[in-house]
Amino acid sequence: MKKALKILLVILIAAVLVVGAYVAYVFLSYHRIEDNRKAEINNAAGAAESLEAGRELAVTTWNIGFGAYVQDYSFFMDGGKESRAESEERLLENMEDITGTLDKFDSDLYLIQEVDIGGTRTWHVDESRIIREHFGDMSYAFAQNYDSPYLFYPLASPHGANKSGLVTLSSGQITDSVRRSLPIQSGFNKILDLDRCFNVSRIPVSDGKELVLINGHLSAYTTDPKVNEKQLNMIYDTMLEEYEAGNYVICGGDFNKDLLGDSSKCFEGVTLGSDENWCKPFPVEDIPDKISLVAAYDDKTRVPSCRNADIGYVKGKTFVCTVDGFLVTDNVKVVGTEVRNEEFMCSDHNPVTLNFLLGKQNN
Repeated sequence: MKKALKILLVILIAAVLVVGAYVAYVFLSYHRIEDNRKAEINNAAGAAESLEAGRELAVTTWNIGFGAYVQDYSFFMDGGKESRAESEERLLENMEDITGTLDKFDSDLYLIQEVDIGGTRTWHVDESRIIREHFGDMSYAFAQNYDSPYLFYPLASPHGANKSGLVTLSSGQITDSVRRSLPIQSGFNKILDLDRCFNVSRIPVSDGKELVLINGHLSAYTTDPKVNEKQLNMIYDTMLEEYEAGNYVICGGDFNKDLLGDSSKCFEGVTLGSDENWCKPFPVEDIPDKISLVAAYDDKTRVPSCRNADIGYVKGKTFVCTVDGFLVTDNVKVVGTEVRNEEFMCSDHNPVTLNFLLGKQNN
């Protein structure tokens, strides 16, 4: 009996040491990517020198869910099962579907989030390279969002270590692009919600001004509402600074806030509403003057921009809402906006397109 107890004690001590060593590794290896880091830029030879003022333009934003979220995919962080793309082959097939879907929109600008550049969950595939090569006639900027330590969970198929970021595409040349670090929660929760940033790209406009295009992906799993408030305030400050300098400013992306206020009133079968941390109502009352929220919703089609990933997508059963959209300064004329109904075939998000004008409209 004593021998058995000693063996159990040794096993217990060994387990504690292993867990302690892993926790130490996670926190010691954790780091934030520096603020004001220059983003990678690749201007296409055929890109225009400037965007044309007075001509209707289109920008599409899409969180591609690191290329893994086919329609039947569920994610462990949302209460589902999967932690990785099913296989490298299926990931590559899905990336082909994603680039093909973006292609058919024929937008002048694209803002793409959750683009992995080599990680366990995406079989070390560089998704940014796939997008850059597919849209070789467009200018390209990439800002890394995070570089996470290895997560040994779920035990059967660990999420692993992952690098992900934001891709901005433009039919005009990008003269400058900078990564800005967003405020995040401190303590253990920073490991779950990872690093966060937004990317600021500058594109000349034919009237001598610049379009300052912001690509953002705000925190999803933070438990402190003050964090989201600080993130939005930082974006507002950046937008107003550029607006006061005479530039046009558009911020698009995944805000992880319910842009419709209460999506449960908009979409059939939705009952969960703002119980989800990533789908609390967007605080429209805090939006400064000169900036407007553009949230896409059509009462006839009722297409949401995002689904919960606790289960695969089942229309009328899966929780859906709209968290993807745009903030614009009041010198940007909004022509229209639309959530593209892709039925969540390639991602847990549907793309959202904004049509707009810069400067005076051409006759």
